[in-house]
Amino acid sequence: MFGRLREDLRTTLGEIREAGLFKDERVLKSPQRAAIQVASGNVLNFCANNYLGLADHPALVESAQRALTDWGFGMASVRFICGTQEPHKELERRLSQFLGTDDTILYSSCFDANGGLFETLLSDQDTIISDELNHASIIDGIRLSKARRLRYRNRDMADLEAQLQSAQDARYRLIATDGVFSMDGYLAPLDEITALAEKYNALVMVDDSHAVGFMGATGAGTPEHFGVGDKVDIYTGTLGKALGGASGGYVAAHQEIVDVLRQRSRPYLFSNSLAPSITAAALTALDLITPDLLDRLRANATHFRTRMTEAGFDLLAGEHPIIPVMIGDAAEAGRMADLLLAQGIYVIGFSYPVVPHGKARIRTQMSAAHTADDIDRAVEAFIAARALMHADNT
Repeated sequence: MFGRLREDLRTTLGEIREAGLFKDERVLKSPQRAAIQVASGNVLNFCANNYLGLADHPALVESAQRALTDWGFGMASVRFICGTQEPHKELERRLSQFLGTDDTILYSSCFDANGGLFETLLSDQDTIISDELNHASIIDGIRLSKARRLRYRNRDMADLEAQLQSAQDARYRLIATDGVFSMDGYLAPLDEITALAEKYNALVMVDDSHAVGFMGATGAGTPEHFGVGDKVDIYTGTLGKALGGASGGYVAAHQEIVDVLRQRSRPYLFSNSLAPSITAAALTALDLITPDLLDRLRANATHFRTRMTEAGFDLLAGEHPIIPVMIGDAAEAGRMADLLLAQGIYVIGFSYPVVPHGKARIRTQMSAAHTADDIDRAVEAFIAARALMHADNT
């Protein structure tokens, strides 16, 4: 039977390759950091989610190593049987304190957190209103729920209001949005979203994976950035980006929401607890968030935006350290990424179906671990790569 399936899969893979969409995985020969080693040599990494530069921080490594000795390698069980240790409870307490919520529940990933959220809380009497560009984990989580599904155009508050009006017959209405849309670096207008939620008596859920740890005055994320932390009902997020870069996710919310998730959320009930080493390192990551570190990340993003704009590149406007350099053509985006790698700058070209047709880009991501010289090197490499591409086209 597999013979027929094999041929179909080979055909599919061939179509992906012909469309220029096949994803090759570049192998790193070093820890994740601002400067990494790949097969071609040492390069500067400008496409990782390592926003605070903590992925290889000595304090996190030491915490993880100490936890291996003190708490073991893995839990070998789910939380409610024999898989909860003191560090798990401490991390949940610290995240709740950091985010300003009643309680927090840990998951293996934010994908699991979003996957176990909606079906647990909502039924066919309810409506979920979701931004059209929400992360795949939100989309998949919503599909698992029996709630009615509505979408609104990305960050379009008039369309959101129209969807809220059409959902007034629902028992509960939940607005679901990313805090930051990772392909564009755009922020969800949470001040406007929460105002509409109050007007139409709706709940608000925010996946803040690309903001927790560094957006807002203390790094608590986009709700803090917009001053609406007390108006967001459900936070989901990851420990796998700014907060250490390993894995793990969470839901932080009102006490009753977290309590019900502990009783009925399937990814929580049927997945092993987070590894002790990751839990300990995440606690240390929270200790390392300082105003100086946040200022450094913001300064690096501003420096890159300023220099690239002066050099005539087309950037999507914004204030986030995700800074897309718009190319347009998919093949040209891939070509530029290759040319940049040859010059020691590690980036990836993004094209359809990840982004719309004709909107191919190099999505750069700044880190607090980058220096001003690193950023200047990247800008000069972009300029040189553009010149080579123009020369090839003439």
